Amino acid sequence: MNSSTPVTDPSKTSIQVIERMVSLLNALAKYPDPVSLKELSKVTGLHPSTAHRILNDMVLTRFVDRSEPGTYRLGMRLLELGNVVKSRLNVREAAIEAMRSLHRQTHQTVNLSVRQGDEIVYIDRAFSERSGMQVVRAIGGRAPLHLTSTGKLFLSVDEPKAIRAYATRTGLAGHNRNSITDLSKLEHELLQVRLLGYARDNEELELGVRCMAAGIMDDSGKLIAGLSISAPADRLMEDWLDPLIATAKQISATLGYELI
Repeated sequence: MNSSTPVTDPSKTSIQVIERMVSLLNALAKYPDPVSLKELSKVTGLHPSTAHRILNDMVLTRFVDRSEPGTYRLGMRLLELGNVVKSRLNVREAAIEAMRSLHRQTHQTVNLSVRQGDEIVYIDRAFSERSGMQVVRAIGGRAPLHLTSTGKLFLSVDEPKAIRAYATRTGLAGHNRNSITDLSKLEHELLQVRLLGYARDNEELELGVRCMAAGIMDDSGKLIAGLSISAPADRLMEDWLDPLIATAKQISATLGYELI
């Protein structure tokens, strides 16, 4: 080998190709319609011949579709892979580290709950003995929708007819003097939840315990879980509301939800 011949590092070449592939995919993602080679070359800064070569390779692997000669769009293989990722996403897995972080900020119990029929089910929790509050319902425990902050979130996205049907089925049974057992009061409460974007439980489930909850959305914008902070009634702080909402949004983003 001639000593003057430059030695090419294969690893650097591979990384460069990957970077160019990603830049082309990102460029294609910005356009709702098929894009010309000329335009893709312009926005990525790649030479047309380089862009053409890489696009052809991605067409063969179905990451990119050639709509007609000279125009490209994202391929169905990306959708297939996206569906695989979505199917493997678990709200508990997506939430647990964020829940622990929120617990470290507040030193109070942080709950993750989902709806099952007319109840919520607690599926995970971040807490410590320092929270000063005994955990009333263990993971797997259930509670009526209308008596819990997360349950109110789920009721708030129901149609009025469905809310009335829920009231008829359950009789809006209460647990204590603070429980909402009147349909008109519940409807007013749910209106506030819709307006504010979060929900509260003011000792309606358990005397001495107050909660605040924010919703977790999936990639389609559907409410799939609630994140709540529970604390002794005299210690729940309004300052926790913003980090609670921010944490719920963070988990939603992990699940693919895009804020408008």
